[in-house]
Amino acid sequence: MSRTNLIIKVLIVIVLLALAFEGMRHTDYNEPAIVSQPWDHSPITVYIDDTDVPEHYSPSYKEDVLSALEYWEKGGNGQLGFQPEFQIVDTDNADILIMWVDNLEKDAGSANGIAGFTRPYIVSGKFERVDIVLEAGNYEGYAWRQYGDSSMEDIAAHEIGHALGLGHSDDRSDIMYPKYDRRDNLDPLLFNSTRYVLLALLIGAVFIVSYHGTGWLRYRKQRRKLEKDVFSDPDGESKNE
Repeated sequence: MSRTNLIIKVLIVIVLLALAFEGMRHTDYNEPAIVSQPWDHSPITVYIDDTDVPEHYSPSYKEDVLSALEYWEKGGNGQLGFQPEFQIVDTDNADILIMWVDNLEKDAGSANGIAGFTRPYIVSGKFERVDIVLEAGNYEGYAWRQYGDSSMEDIAAHEIGHALGLGHSDDRSDIMYPKYDRRDNLDPLLFNSTRYVLLALLIGAVFIVSYHGTGWLRYRKQRRKLEKDVFSDPDGESKNE
């Protein structure tokens, strides 16, 4: 078998392994709505707590939340069975309370990678109130990094979707897909969604390198044997010494 044909077959195996791993990785996130008609009144009042904030809170985060609210007022992802209308109020006695912590893993004991959570209080099938907690950043290894505005708006829109009764979606382009731990400079979801592909490629690369390495060793041994046969005298003494 020629080396080129072997490499082609190895690459085919890598692709098949990648597809197999990707099929194993897929998880169905398509959840039904928490409540199809969660609120029995309109407008829905919202209190954005920009006073009692953590150390790394950015003043622009409030604007990010306002943009996320506007996103849903304009129809959002098209999955709502009603048209929400929000009213910003200055008291925490609101339908939806939105607040921040520096890091949910550190400050609230949440699992790593969760950038926000929504806690609805349901009475007789309707939301009585909803608490939304967003984090200002997360860890990249041992380094803590703050979320930028685009990430914060995205996270806020996702959590507000829960506050409007929506569950998760398995459509990656949907705002309700659980894209946890999103940052402007790094998207771990992208890594998570491709990690098995990367693993398969790594295995294939190691195989190819190993093959070439062993081939080089075989060639080196054959060359030494040939040199010994050609340049040695009948008594086994090297003629080049």
